[in-house]
Amino acid sequence: MADVTVVLPCLNEAASLPGVLAAVPSGYSALVVDNNSTDGTADVARRHGAAVVSERRPGYGSAVHAGVEAATTPIVAVIDADGSLDPAELPALVDEVDRGADMAIGRRRPVPGLRWPWHARLGTAVVCWRLRSRYGLPVHDIAPMRVARRDALLGLGIADRRAGYPVELMVRAAKAGWTVVERDVPYGPRTGGKSKVSGSLRGSINAGLDFWRAIT
Repeated sequence: MADVTVVLPCLNEAASLPGVLAAVPSGYSALVVDNNSTDGTADVARRHGAAVVSERRPGYGSAVHAGVEAATTPIVAVIDADGSLDPAELPALVDEVDRGADMAIGRRRPVPGLRWPWHARLGTAVVCWRLRSRYGLPVHDIAPMRVARRDALLGLGIADRRAGYPVELMVRAAKAGWTVVERDVPYGPRTGGKSKVSGSLRGSINAGLDFWRAIT
C-alpha cells in the first residue's frame, strides 16, 4: 500500500498527463482531480493507471482540496500536471517531511532556455517577499510542488478555492508554527496545453489578486 498520494489538479491536461504519470515514483499513488476538463483528461488518467476524482466546482483550490480529501495515505503531495515539474523530485521532499518538516515545497529553478513570463515572475516575487517579511516563512516560490501530512493539511482549514489556495496555505502554516522547508526543483516548459495563470497577462493579474487577498 502506498504511503504517499500524488494529487494532480487538472483542467484540460490530457496532452501532458501520460508523461507526468509515467514519472510518478514507484510506490506512490497518483490521484487526478478532473476540474471540468473538456479534452478527455479523466479518460487519459484512467488509461494510465491513475485514480480519478471529479470536482465540478471550478478553481485550483477546489481541485486540490478535493484531492486531499479523497487521499487515504498519511502523506500527500501536490504537483502541477502540465509537465513543467518532474514528479521524480517528490521523494526528496517526502524525506524532508519524514525528517520532521511540517511541509516541504519546491522552488522552481528554470531550465536553460525556458521563457518564464515577466508578469508571472514578478507576481511570485512580490508575494514571496510578503510571506518572508510579514510571516517569517523562508520561501521564494508559491509551492507549485509540495508535500505535507494529510490530516495536518486538512486541519489548517484553508478556505480559498481559487488560485489563492497555495498562498493561504502558507499563511496558515506560518500562523500554526509549521516548519517549512524549501528545495530547488527544475522548472521546464509545459508539455501540453496552455497555462491558466502565466499563459496570459489577464490570467496572471487575476491570480495575483487572489494571492493578495490570501496574504493580507
